[in-house]
Amino acid sequence: MSPSKISQSAISFLIIISLFNVFNVESCFSEDLTLYPQRIISLGPAVTESLYLLGAEDRILATTVYCQRPAQAQNTEKIGTVIDVNIEKAVQLKPDLVLATPLTNPKDIEKLQSLGIKVTTAPAAKNFSQICEQLLKLGKNVGEAERAEEIIRQVKARVEIIKKKAGGRASRKVFVQIGANPLYAATKDSFINDFIEYAGGTNIVSSSGSGLYSREKVLADNPDVIIIVIMGIAAEEEKQVWRRFKGLKAASNNRIYIVDADKFCSPTPVSFVEALEEMVRILHPQDG
Repeated sequence: MSPSKISQSAISFLIIISLFNVFNVESCFSEDLTLYPQRIISLGPAVTESLYLLGAEDRILATTVYCQRPAQAQNTEKIGTVIDVNIEKAVQLKPDLVLATPLTNPKDIEKLQSLGIKVTTAPAAKNFSQICEQLLKLGKNVGEAERAEEIIRQVKARVEIIKKKAGGRASRKVFVQIGANPLYAATKDSFINDFIEYAGGTNIVSSSGSGLYSREKVLADNPDVIIIVIMGIAAEEEKQVWRRFKGLKAASNNRIYIVDADKFCSPTPVSFVEALEEMVRILHPQDG
């Protein structure tokens, strides 16, 4: 799908860079999309998925091995992991923009910048609002502001409908595990907390100042539902561990679930809604 044109009315306005502007877009008064980055390297799964949502996939030079969504992204040139970048390969590709994440090795970022390559880093989003804000700023950066705004409009409308329906359901005490050794949970300072609350649940870790948690504390809190957001065999192993505690409501009622770590931990606004809908089905299976 080719990038859409900026409307004539939008040309008359100066794009103002806000304090939260992650991607530092320069003001532009031209419809010529070639003035925007055309050779992009993406170092984050959510960033890559967002570029596809914005119709800018034809500008992607390379991504990381963890960029698996959408399926087409699996066929892109791979430049490394979300942490380490193949600097030599990146330079050979001659990008005009590298989109990094907080996980990207700072030394790799410094090296790329020292070689004259523009690198921008998006901070980790802590809630649904920030996830939307990042898509809007990326949209401005690649000349697809209107498309980004329309995506956000539709997504927010869907989220409001889900929240309204969830408000009439009985609340469920929820524990979302995102790490095994040590045991780590999703706190209130996380968009995963938005998943829980928007779906009509209560995060048992919301009052904790740290994500570090103990099994003893989980047993004391006795959640109705346990959701494991861990990749690979570790997720199934954790599920079996929790099942051994017969006094645990989630175990006795068979309410322990494993979900897609990519979808729940690296969401775009669109995949946020998909994950939220899954959370609703998990918390309220009787309704669906």
